[in-house]
Parts: sequence; structure tokens; C-alpha cells
Amino acid sequence: MSQEAPQTIPVRILDKEYQVQCPPDEVAALQQSALVVDQRMREIRKSGSVIGLERIAIMTALNLSYDLFKAENRAETNESSKRGLARLDRKLSKALEELNHPSV
Repeated sequence: MSQEAPQTIPVRILDKEYQVQCPPDEVAALQQSALVVDQRMREIRKSGSVIGLERIAIMTALNLSYDLFKAENRAETNESSKRGLARLDRKLSKALEELNHPSV
């Protein structure tokens, strides 16, 4: 994390501008995040099933949170699978070593 003073960055979401403080080294990530939020909110508003800025924002937050939850679960599953494969690899390596060099 940067030790530089935060900058105030304008971001535009649903045609409204918001001023957000952000460390200089995180400006690109903030701008990308604002773009994603804007796109998701526009999609929800366009669907017509949700009316009102606050409700659109809440639905967007719920959708993004759900996406994050799924991604974290996939990452945990992948990490667990990698650990399991590493254990299996060690067992197979040990078994092969014992086959190649049997104890007398």
C-alpha cells in the first residue's frame, strides 16, 4: 500500500459524479471498479424490474457480493484440490521410490 496521500478521484455512476479518495497506486482499480458498478446498475435499470436508484444500488451490491462469494468458493476449492493433488503426488513419488529401491 502506498504511503502517498490519497487523491480525490471523480467517478461517474449512472450519470452522477462522486468524489472518492483513493491512494495514488489504486486509482486504476478504483476507476475499473466504478465502471463495473456503473455497467451493472445500468443493466439492472434497463431490465425494468427494479425501480429507484437506492434499490438498483442494493441489487447491484447483492449481485457483486454474490459473484465475489462464488469466486472465493472456487478459489478455496481449487486450493483444496491443489493440496490434495500435492499429497497424492508425494504418496505416488514415495511408492515409486520404494518400487525402484526396495528395502531388503
